[in-house]
Formats: sequence, C-alpha cells, structure tokens
Amino acid sequence: MTLIADAPITTMSSGATVELIDVVKDYSGHRALTGVNLSIKPGEFVALLGPSGCGKTTALRALAGLEQVNGGSILIDGRDVVNVPVNKRDIGMVFQSYSLFPHMTARENVEFGLRMRKVDPAERRRRAEETLELVGLSALSGRYSHQLSGGQQQRVALARALVTRPRVLLLDEPLSALDAKVRVQLRDEIRRIQTDLGITTLFVTHDQEEALAVADRVAVMRDGHVEQIGTPEELYTAPISAFVANFVGLSNQIPAEVSGGVVTVHGQTLDLINRPHLDGPVIAFVRPEDIVIDAQGMTSTVLTSSFLGSLRRTQLRLDDGSVISVQHDVADQLQPGDTVRVRLKGRPVLVGPR
Repeated sequence: MTLIADAPITTMSSGATVELIDVVKDYSGHRALTGVNLSIKPGEFVALLGPSGCGKTTALRALAGLEQVNGGSILIDGRDVVNVPVNKRDIGMVFQSYSLFPHMTARENVEFGLRMRKVDPAERRRRAEETLELVGLSALSGRYSHQLSGGQQQRVALARALVTRPRVLLLDEPLSALDAKVRVQLRDEIRRIQTDLGITTLFVTHDQEEALAVADRVAVMRDGHVEQIGTPEELYTAPISAFVANFVGLSNQIPAEVSGGVVTVHGQTLDLINRPHLDGPVIAFVRPEDIVIDAQGMTSTVLTSSFLGSLRRTQLRLDDGSVISVQHDVADQLQPGDTVRVRLKGRPVLVGPR
C-alpha cells in the first residue's frame, strides 16, 4: 500500500470493488462455505446476516486472508487475492474482541499499524490523533485500555483499523459485547464514518435490527451460502424463502389455500410474493403490522400483550387455533381473555408448503 504522508484521512481514495465467487471452505470434512457468491460495490456497506454457524464469519475471514479457501476466487478491484498475504490486501479489520495492547495508550494502539509500516514518528502521531478525533476520542488519546469503557475501547479498535487508510473495512460482530444503548450509538457512528470516508465495508452480525439499520444491502446466509441479498426493504417486504421471512423480522405462519395465482387467508384473498408450483394448502407468512384490529374482521382471543414503547405487540388465538401476533397503537390496551376482531391489510404475502 502506498502511504501519502501529507494527505488527511478524510481524503481517502474511494473504496474497492469486492467479489467472492463460488468460495468454498472445508474444516476437517465439514463444509463451512458451500459456494459463496457476493459482489460489493465501491463504498458500499454490506451486512452479512445469519444464525450462528451459517458461515458469515468464515466468509469474512476468507476475504481478510485469515482463512485459506478450498475453492473459488476472491477479487479486490478485479485482482484475485486468494494467495495474497493478509498484510498485502489493503484491508482494515475490527474484531468482536477489542484486542487492544494493555501496555499502550489509545494513541499508541492506533499508531501500531503505522509503526509496522515504518511511517515517520511525527506522521504516525499526526494521523493517529486525526483518526482518534474522527471517532470522537481525541481527548482520551493518553489513556490505557483499562481506563476506557467498552464503547471507547471499540472506538480505539475502529480507529486502529482506519488509520492505515484501507480501501476495505471488515467488521466482525464489533458491537456484540456492548450494552444496548451504546450499541445503537456506536453503530450509527460507524455508519457515519464509513459514509464520510467511502470505504467498502462488510459487517458481520446475527442481529437483524443492526443489519437493517446500517447496511445499504444485507446478505442473509444459511448453511454456508447466501440465501438472499438485497436492500433492507427488499428483504423485509419480498423475502424469497420461509427462512428469510422468519429470520428478517417477525412473521406469522397462517394456514391458507392457493388457487389461480392468489392465496386465500381466512376468507381474504391476497396477492403472492412468490409463485408456488401447485395449488392447494400452504402456509402464508404475514407480518404482525399487516394485521389490524377491525370490528368487521375475524374473531380472536387475546393471549398476551406487551408494551414496546412506540407500539404494542399482542398475541392472539384465532378460532381455528392458530396463534398470531399483531402490532397496534399503545392506546389499544388489550387484556388476556379479551375478544377482539382482526383482519389482514391485504399486502402480498410469501407462501410455503404446509
């Protein structure tokens, strides 16, 4: 990587194009990646989302060069880096654990990568202080890691990854060890910094809210491959499978019937997101916010009701025994045992086999 001594960090060159093509990774007979295909545009923020064991961290480590793949290609700006060492890939990485050197101050931790690149001491210090200011920690540059909170330590780790001016930034569940409020604050900061600097970013998380909140696109992984990739809105409103519908957001699973290219759910006819091969009984996946309280709707009995701040989520049992969740105004305070009528809003739904 070429180091430009007099260039401030905010003039960083645009991010790189990243492509994973049919990437395969085996561990002692177990196939962790079964042919991952992923393309990331320069400056794009993509989240890898999925349950534990789906292969998302393995894919990220393969891109970083920390895992040797068994097949496929990994391209950065069109160059296959499968056999390129980690330190030659122009990548910055932030791990789940902060991994700060306890005997170094925050500034010295940030300087470390520049020192390994033999950058002039005065230039190292200037760039480290500049990057600490970028992450809001310039006033704490002289503190050691044990003198910093968890959120502050993670900011130092982020600054350490950014100070070398990488064209690709990899984030491996960097917020999972933080409390809820700090997580939200720091994820928003990461997104702001990434947008300002234009770094191509791959963010691994199992938290769907986190992924939907910060990413330009989200790749949902399952059993070592990408099940679906799209904008947060596309994944939420048009999932391609029951797995995606259940993993991204909440979905009610309601018995229904498909006939003539439409689906009938408790007497209501709805359009389909997908097209099943055969007519007949199916399960319809309906979002809680797509069910509303209506005096003309189907009868149900309240099981539980939870206050969630801006809304209330209530679990109901329909007359046929199906249990569903609805989201509604907090003013509608329903009690267990109450009878309430609900109807579907009429939005298109995904269906799967019953």
